[in-house]
Amino acid sequence: MTYQQTIGTMSETIAAKGAAWEGISPEAVARMRLQNRFQTGLDIARHTAKVMRQDMAAFDADPSRYTQSLGCWHGFIAQQKMIAIKKHFGTTKGRYIYLSGWMVAAMRSEFGPLPDQSMHEKTSVPALIEEIYTFLRQADARELGLLFRELDAAREAGDLAKQKEVQTRIDNFETHVVPIIADIDAGFGNAEATYLLAKKMIEAGACALQIENQVSDEKQCGHQDGKVTVPHEDFVQKIRALRYAFMELGVEDGVIVARTDSLGAGLTKQIAYSKEPGDIGDQYNSFLDCDEVDPAQIGNGDVLITRNGKLLRPKRLPSNLYQFRPGTGADRCVLDCINALNNGADLIWIETEKPHVEQIASMVDRVREVIPNAKLAYNNSPSFNWTLNFRQQVFDAWKEQGRDVSAFDRARLMSADYDASDLAAEADERIRTFQRDAARRANIFHHLITLPTYHTAALSTDNLAKEYFGEQGMLGYVAGVQRKEIRQAIACVKHQNMAGSDIGDDHKEYFAGDAALKAGGAHNTMNQFAA
Repeated sequence: MTYQQTIGTMSETIAAKGAAWEGISPEAVARMRLQNRFQTGLDIARHTAKVMRQDMAAFDADPSRYTQSLGCWHGFIAQQKMIAIKKHFGTTKGRYIYLSGWMVAAMRSEFGPLPDQSMHEKTSVPALIEEIYTFLRQADARELGLLFRELDAAREAGDLAKQKEVQTRIDNFETHVVPIIADIDAGFGNAEATYLLAKKMIEAGACALQIENQVSDEKQCGHQDGKVTVPHEDFVQKIRALRYAFMELGVEDGVIVARTDSLGAGLTKQIAYSKEPGDIGDQYNSFLDCDEVDPAQIGNGDVLITRNGKLLRPKRLPSNLYQFRPGTGADRCVLDCINALNNGADLIWIETEKPHVEQIASMVDRVREVIPNAKLAYNNSPSFNWTLNFRQQVFDAWKEQGRDVSAFDRARLMSADYDASDLAAEADERIRTFQRDAARRANIFHHLITLPTYHTAALSTDNLAKEYFGEQGMLGYVAGVQRKEIRQAIACVKHQNMAGSDIGDDHKEYFAGDAALKAGGAHNTMNQFAA
């Protein structure tokens, strides 16, 4: 429905109510409705799920159409990200929000900063989803409010062409509300706990949930040691729990991202249940590191399994955890991915220890032999030293090609001494094209950076503190922040507008008419930024 059609509908509704509703403006109602398009989190989840499914289908047809996101730890950060994307690229298409469990634990827990071990409150995750969408909806209301002001100015000037142009922009307005891929960690408990939390996250607006195959009460950050996986059937129960949550709430298009930590996880808490040789439990157990046992040498408390007619003792640590054989991580990742996709997951996520296209592709190729359209979400992690990794990749490639690398110390390639070298230039080019290359070669549909805004907040604050509290004083803020905001047209340079003062003024005018006491008058210092 166009803007004018919405006004017409409102006019009919208000007219039918008679004289008592004469003070209600049809156009004001139409504006408020457009500014509040999404009434509930479920409205958002259903809308964004369809967006994400369309993007997945487009990627299947053309791998250059991969999607991206940045992790955001606050609604304001997510809002500014999406405003910036619209400003620079004219569209939000293919750009999502990532909600990182790491950042929730480190920055949003009532306990204070915590490691990424699922110790934060369960409710803090859906609360952040709701907060993010509150800020994104406010971004819609703010931008539409600016368009309504343009329309009013065009009317006052009698400029019909401008009126038509602004109305077209209103009718074709693209929302800042985009899909969130939200981290549910390992489910915060059993399958029932996973289902209950998933419902809260979906009700808050999440259309995509990412779950990992670690033991819930032993969960570790994917880039730390000590990770412990669960047998496949345990993980499948949680995938089913997520699907049931989506279906119960009417989000049939909800997306499940199944993450495997098997590449870096050498331990399991359980020996899988197996009914017969070759079943999924037997395949999981086949990776256990075992010693063959003489029946006469069975010790007290030994746990034993049989394989190919042999009696075996899985190696068990004092923690009561069992070891996998070294070097089996890639094989376990492949099996994890195939099993997850065969049991209802939509996307897979392989947590790696370095950003290497061929390493990822070597596993994905094997998955796609079984499931041809298998697609990944991939963590372009800040835990990777991207500069060192890619310089070493170029060093190794050059050495293999027989090129002279004697001028470089492989262990010191992070050094600024090499910044102007051809090797550094080639490494930077590989970093620049990493997402494009990995989408094509390893079928990565979604590239995300988990913690970027955590690092940018720290970096910008450090720079401001160094200047403002040093010799630069106030110039440290003006030159380092405000002047750049003005010249780069950063929306929040007009922080009163960003916080909703103009929207509030509009509402005052709707409610009180000429009696409205508005904040945006001639003496508002925000007017200094009009130029």
